[in-house]
Amino acid sequence: MNLFVESVSIDEIRRLFQSGLADGIVLSESAYSGSGTPEGQELIAAISQEFAIPVCVEIPAVSGDDMYREARELARISDSIVVQLPLIDDAISPIHRLSQEGVDVCATFVFTGAQAVLAAKAGASSVRISLSEMDEHGLMSSDAVSEMRMLLEASQCECDIMVASPRTSTQFTECINAGAQIISIAPDILQSLLLHPLTDRGIDRFLNNVSRRPKAH
Repeated sequence: MNLFVESVSIDEIRRLFQSGLADGIVLSESAYSGSGTPEGQELIAAISQEFAIPVCVEIPAVSGDDMYREARELARISDSIVVQLPLIDDAISPIHRLSQEGVDVCATFVFTGAQAVLAAKAGASSVRISLSEMDEHGLMSSDAVSEMRMLLEASQCECDIMVASPRTSTQFTECINAGAQIISIAPDILQSLLLHPLTDRGIDRFLNNVSRRPKAH
């Protein structure tokens, strides 16, 4: 299982990368100036240059020609770029064409096993499930992940399942247990997963015991 950090802060990414907790990066269109602007492309280039790990970037387009053109432009920045395209009718042709040209594509807004299989058949190397969207409609994300994993394996499609933005440790562990290969997660949520009341109590007890030990002379 790989962790992809949802961040546009180079310092934040660097800290997690150096800790071994960042196997990839997800840049959200809503969180930075945009892949279509000079500033956005400079940020993408700087991150790709410093970290030799996948960098997922959303394509702010919904027409086939625009998706293909912008994806190709981004792919020229670095071989580590993974372009994220929404799984709509107009995206199928760009996904296939880009994958044939060696560009990694992640299909987003995927919620069913059927969608995952079709995205994989078109050439997507990964599919991305939005947990917030699932929660809003009362759907079980772990069930969706299990279905996707089962159908992808049955159809012999090589495609990773990325689960986006778990908010709790329960969501995090359920999605891993269901078969997700990638979890994209915000740094503050990742930090919270390290915390537990029993851990705090154990540390307090440990420090108390250490303080009682005889000091060396």
